[in-house]
Amino acid sequence: MWAKEILVNVSPREIRAAVVENGVVQEVYIERASRRGLIGNIYKGKVSRVLPGMQAAFIDLGLQRTGFLHVSDIANSRQDNGDVEAEDIRRLVSEGQELLVQVLKDPLGSKGARMTTFVTFPSRYLVYMPRSNTIGISSRIESEEEKLRLRGLLETMTDDQKKGGFIVRTAAEGADFDALRADMMYLHRLWDVVEKKYARSAAGEIVHADLGLPLRILRDLLGDDMERIRVDCAVSLVEMKEFATTFIPELAPRIEEYADERPIFELHSIEDEIQRALGRTVPLKSGGYLVIDQTEAMTTIDVNTGGYVGHRNLEETIYRTNLEATVAIARQLRLRNLGGIIILDFIDMDETEHRSQVLQSLEKSLARDHARNNISTISELGLVEMTRKRIRESLEHVLCYSCPSCDGRGFLKTPETICYEIFREILRQNRQFDFQELLVLACPEVIELLVDEESASLAELEEQTGKPIRLQSESLFAQDQFDVVLM
Repeated sequence: MWAKEILVNVSPREIRAAVVENGVVQEVYIERASRRGLIGNIYKGKVSRVLPGMQAAFIDLGLQRTGFLHVSDIANSRQDNGDVEAEDIRRLVSEGQELLVQVLKDPLGSKGARMTTFVTFPSRYLVYMPRSNTIGISSRIESEEEKLRLRGLLETMTDDQKKGGFIVRTAAEGADFDALRADMMYLHRLWDVVEKKYARSAAGEIVHADLGLPLRILRDLLGDDMERIRVDCAVSLVEMKEFATTFIPELAPRIEEYADERPIFELHSIEDEIQRALGRTVPLKSGGYLVIDQTEAMTTIDVNTGGYVGHRNLEETIYRTNLEATVAIARQLRLRNLGGIIILDFIDMDETEHRSQVLQSLEKSLARDHARNNISTISELGLVEMTRKRIRESLEHVLCYSCPSCDGRGFLKTPETICYEIFREILRQNRQFDFQELLVLACPEVIELLVDEESASLAELEEQTGKPIRLQSESLFAQDQFDVVLM
């Protein structure tokens, strides 16, 4: 079994990727053509409104909702004494002003995208900050000697280069002078292109789009610890190979095509894991369980002993359950992509030593998380307050929407999600069975979407399978219910 690998599933209008460690799914990424993420995109924005009371401004990006720009995210708002709040936003921006802004966070719910004028460009080893002059080193690089070496190399290179700051990424550990310099030159060229495009673009136009999901995975996740990447699409394979050969040549051979008949996301039960990640409860091996609830303000995770009765005494039973829960919580935060304020309700423990060990276990389990997190101590009530950087939408928000039947207290899969599940089922049936024709039975909303917006994808599937696909509306079917019948 491979210790760490990434599986990439490409289907019409949707790309999914899963990070698997020792056969267990840790993270899932989803990108749809109809709703691509905006993070990293750079726009020529126009200030539509300034709000002095909030020390913020709304930026017109040519999108459905205006972006939100706080005073602390404006490049020239940094004060010598570090007191950002002392700056009046009206001195920095005014209505109608045009700005080069980058998306920090995707729109979430009714909120628009979070913007910044501190533009950054990530590459394999470096993050370029054209509006800064500092050099930072990733905290995940533990060796002080290596940090000093990397800083020295960067300072040598920046002496005769253009202005701008850099952050050295974790992947740069052990990188030589030539590799770092090649990254630096690429980033400088990219900034030149962006500046020129900004000058000739109109307000509300996109100036630079971040990479698509397959290439973004290579840039951000492919490291020496990643043993292989498997992708089930020949076109995406070529694209990823070319990108890796250019920027990460030593790791390019680790990218492989997956050509088996069995769908790639059925390996390691990834499809089942995604379904379970949409539920409230998470069973623990001991018999205990977690209850996870997402709200707009925060996420709460409750730990329960369930059927676990232990072998010694009540305190030991509670301690063992909490200890097991820390590992499961860390995995669920990554798998579900939960962010913002998170409250962990551990079962009350009387012994101080047990509390300390549970907290240490939680910190150790979260150490491999790419998202920045901050954990407080366990309170007298057994609660742990923590934050996890929220950039992308959670898995639940990507795949589901608030259920109108229960006034938003639950979730249903969207008709779009059901369409993609139907597409994958058709491809699976086509690989495994011989038939003359396919009949898809689904609720009216899903059939309407297949006939209208997804008609091109359906036609593409017919051409790919070489079989006609008929649709039949079933008014008694629930929205997430469908059937693919071979004829």
